[in-house]
Amino acid sequence: MNAPTLREVSLDDKYTRTRGPVLISGPQAIVRLMLLQRELDRRAGLNTAGYVSGYRGSPVGGIDLAMWEAKAQLETSQVVFAPGINEELAATAIWGTQQLRSMKDPSVDGVFGLWYAKGPGVDRAGDPIKHGNYAGTHPNGGVLALFGDDHPGKSSTIAHHSEQAMAAHGIPVLYPADVGEFIPYGLLGYALSRYSGCWVGFKVVNETAEQTATVDVDLDAMRFQQPATGELPPDGIHWRGSYAPLNDEIILKRYKLPLVQRFARANGIDRLALGDASARFGLVTAGKAFQDTMQALSTLGIDAARARALGVAVYKVGLVWPLEPEGLAEFAQGKAELMFVEEKNAFVEPQAAAQLYNLPQRPRIVGKTDTAGAPLLPTDVQLEPVEVALAIAQRLQAAGIWDEALAERVSATRAYRSALLAVTGAGVRRLPYFCSGCPHNTSTSIPEGSIAVSGIGCHGMAIWAKPGTTLMGTQMGGEGVNWVGLHRFTATPHVFQNLGDGTYFHSGLLAIRQSVASGANVTYKILFNDAVAMTGGQPVDGQITPAAIAHQVLHEGVRRVVLVSDDPSRHGAGLPPEVKVLHRDELDRVQRELREVPGCTVLIYEQTCAAEKRRRRKRGEFPDPPKRMFINPEVCEGCGDCSTQSGCVSLEPLETELGRKRRVNQSSCNKDYSCVKGFCPSFVTVHDAPPRRRAGALQDDSVFASLPEPQRAAAPGGVHGTLIAGIGGTGVITVGAVLAMAAHLEGRSASAYDMTGLSQKNGAVYSHLKLADPGVVLHSQRVGLGEASLVLGFDMVAALGDEAYRTLSASTRFLGNDRIQPTAALNFNPDDRVDTGLLVRKLREKIGEGSTDFVDATGIALALMGDTIGANLMMVGVAAQRGWLPVGIAAIERAIELNAVQVPFNQRAFRLGRLWAHDPATVMRMLTESGAMPAPLTAPEPMGAQALIADRRARLVAYQDEAYAARYAEFMARVQQAEQALGEAGQALTLTAAVGRGLFKLMAYKDEYEVARLYADPAFLQRLSAQFEGTPRLGFNLAPPLLARRDPATGRLLKREYGPWMLTAMRLLARLKFLRGGALDIFGRTEERRMERALIGEYQAMIERVLAGLTPARLADAVALAASVDQIRGFGHVKHANVTKVREAQAQLLAAYEGQAPARVIEIRRAA
Repeated sequence: MNAPTLREVSLDDKYTRTRGPVLISGPQAIVRLMLLQRELDRRAGLNTAGYVSGYRGSPVGGIDLAMWEAKAQLETSQVVFAPGINEELAATAIWGTQQLRSMKDPSVDGVFGLWYAKGPGVDRAGDPIKHGNYAGTHPNGGVLALFGDDHPGKSSTIAHHSEQAMAAHGIPVLYPADVGEFIPYGLLGYALSRYSGCWVGFKVVNETAEQTATVDVDLDAMRFQQPATGELPPDGIHWRGSYAPLNDEIILKRYKLPLVQRFARANGIDRLALGDASARFGLVTAGKAFQDTMQALSTLGIDAARARALGVAVYKVGLVWPLEPEGLAEFAQGKAELMFVEEKNAFVEPQAAAQLYNLPQRPRIVGKTDTAGAPLLPTDVQLEPVEVALAIAQRLQAAGIWDEALAERVSATRAYRSALLAVTGAGVRRLPYFCSGCPHNTSTSIPEGSIAVSGIGCHGMAIWAKPGTTLMGTQMGGEGVNWVGLHRFTATPHVFQNLGDGTYFHSGLLAIRQSVASGANVTYKILFNDAVAMTGGQPVDGQITPAAIAHQVLHEGVRRVVLVSDDPSRHGAGLPPEVKVLHRDELDRVQRELREVPGCTVLIYEQTCAAEKRRRRKRGEFPDPPKRMFINPEVCEGCGDCSTQSGCVSLEPLETELGRKRRVNQSSCNKDYSCVKGFCPSFVTVHDAPPRRRAGALQDDSVFASLPEPQRAAAPGGVHGTLIAGIGGTGVITVGAVLAMAAHLEGRSASAYDMTGLSQKNGAVYSHLKLADPGVVLHSQRVGLGEASLVLGFDMVAALGDEAYRTLSASTRFLGNDRIQPTAALNFNPDDRVDTGLLVRKLREKIGEGSTDFVDATGIALALMGDTIGANLMMVGVAAQRGWLPVGIAAIERAIELNAVQVPFNQRAFRLGRLWAHDPATVMRMLTESGAMPAPLTAPEPMGAQALIADRRARLVAYQDEAYAARYAEFMARVQQAEQALGEAGQALTLTAAVGRGLFKLMAYKDEYEVARLYADPAFLQRLSAQFEGTPRLGFNLAPPLLARRDPATGRLLKREYGPWMLTAMRLLARLKFLRGGALDIFGRTEERRMERALIGEYQAMIERVLAGLTPARLADAVALAASVDQIRGFGHVKHANVTKVREAQAQLLAAYEGQAPARVIEIRRAA
């Protein structure tokens, strides 16, 4: 197949081309709409300006970013972007732009305004929206009220359906079906607003607002009919400048809304989309549901010719309120039945029923229910094209529109649906979670015994990140006021209320005022992180500082204000004198004090958003301290307390022969340093030494020279669906955009729908990519049930989640990255593991083994490219070379160039994937020759009992001496002899191996001598050198029991950083290990050391009891008892807590083993 000639494309096309196809996203289309409206006005001789204001939130979270990125173009076109501090005030500002005629000296002929918000913002801003609509627009201005509805509630507290609210305010509503209709519908909306004097609603949903697609632009075709208005009221229908409430309502209902319908009729907003007037069965639909309907008809094999033959027609409604009656009546004429396909509640259907009811010949009307009142289409969940297809088929059959071909299609669809839904996903979920180093991790922590209430945005994740302590919050701006009502009816004396600086500036200050007035005992914890991070790191929409907040809340009457920060030195100037500034390490103590203060108090927690820190550091706009954390794996116990204290996802598991440990992912670490609070001596502070940047073993591009041009994937029905699944923040969306651009370059239609929202925060993120052959029309934006031709599983957990799993079928190709990143569950269970085998088995329940491929893209990219970020495009290269993509190599390479981010690196990653697919042996040879083989994907294979005993014996010699090791060997010989006496059942020596691991763990307890020995071992500095460049200055974070201070609130020892000299001290201390357990062992006198020595004897005594009753039937229980001590991990209070849990478990297990009642918990015995 000859490669198509690539189009000449510029990234500026979306804003500059006046005719032809462009690739454009939803937010970019809104920018282009404003530019085009200004150009149309210029051509009409009008000197107008544009004004855009609103408040961000998914699915309209990217509009402000697009506006800022296009600042130069907007300024040239006299379009002002001024985001509001909240939706209500933004709408009020838009209202003001239409009052231009009240000014004596206007500088423009009119202002066309755009207000934007998500569903909750529509509710909040109802008052100014309604007032503005009743007051009227400027004849040369007009208003579009763009609202984003999150129908499935993916990134919202409520699943919104806001056209109902708009209709209640008397605002007409346009509902585009895809991003391609944004510009024509938007321009039409402005023309309608000027013509009728109404604000015009503009509904977008996730699938349209977050879609990037090929769109045909033709500015010359943007012409709108202006039908005669007829008689108008004396004051006209536009802004009148006086309050006349009843007259305003009369004008709206008697003049303006009828004009809306007249305009809609004249401009063909509602249209016949399929079939002809003679059809007996009509489908009426709008917006996203129109795309679902067309996809459903395609599933049933009903194209244009088949629709005419069957007598089926589709009426596409563009103006969903008020429904234009003449066009509908014309379409309904001669129809036996109209079926309304709408998402969520019926909205068009009841309007149509009212309009058609009195016709002498009216059709049957079905939609949410059939003619008998039985459910037909859901009112709550999103529509799925397959479900719509089956509902349509049901009504076609009832209407007598049926033949053998249709029956076969329906039967196949039902069987297909049943087979796909019969197999469920793997059950492992990648929930959204705080970013690495996120200030929320620490700021949302509360003292023991307290209760917190979550807030809007990232604060909401505290509900599952801090389980059992954080309650569900309120609407934005109501934070803490629910406690005002509740506190009088509960014995709970106080709550902490989480509140972000963005929410505070938006509306939260008013909630604080209410709390102060009520006298309720509440502490507002205001996180000042300098960004509205949930939607992309935008700034707060105005001037706000911690000092300003402190002054404001004190003047409102709060009883006390304290500011804590990761850098208190930044604060002082400008703060009220009564405000204390403390380090964030004082957070627990401060909270304990504030919860005892009657009334309303405020704790300002200042620390910049971790994701925003990372962005600014890349731009050189934020301090990048030359300091990092390193975990000595030999000292680490794998207890997970570092994860508990920090909640940080950069703490990853490290599988070793001695069990699971932790390591810091230096690539993702955002330098929060909270992990060092984990009560463990394994943390080393590395000063003045950057992580060792692997240049990458792949330096010679000549290895790619002989790569053959691959075949292209066929597109069934002309449409190829790819589902891309990965982790938020790792470039998933970028890959979708690159492949969409590649298709655009080849003259294909492309649609990329990105489902992100909360999932950007370390959760699963998906890109639904549809690529069509030239001339083929794309319908629904999502890759539907069983529709995926290819799934790119950049993250296997995300790829086996419900969003992706439902797209699989027997014909799907699957490419997975088999190096799986841990999920947030690791923060709650240090032993949590993702079962890779389960994921693969669940995958192969849907698709065959021959259609799957796996590659350690992360490991190979790090080894050969020097950075894991190359993994995604490497996988694209594998898929392309396998012939699993419908676009060519040249187009993908050109799309990478147009993306203009690390072009050589990304092209090399893409080519490396192609090489892996074509010649994996060459890639393996490069890995071997480079000495940079990826780390193993799984834990080391466990040693056999004999090898394990020999290994642990040698370790105990190094730990103490030969005599100590001999004690271990002698005991293990008795265990082995007892197990072998079981005969065949004991030959595997599973009990011997379990006891060998357990006894070693207890005998090699990490006291001061052992920690010192492990640091003195040359292997420590070798590991450090492998990760960091130069000669670092080291700090050792320790809490020596004989030297460390105690926290006055908790009584626990406090760690502090000791300088490089500590390594010399450790080398000396390591030589004194012979003192261990003797009279001169001053460290051995502590309670912890006495407990550790006692545990050895307790364990041996328990094993003796186990051996006394050992039988083949009891062997598994015996192994469980022997392995129970694996949970004794950590140091100090962490280890004490684990010992208590293990002793409780052992008492129950041993009682069950011996057939007795559960014994009491064994008390800690004091060693002599």
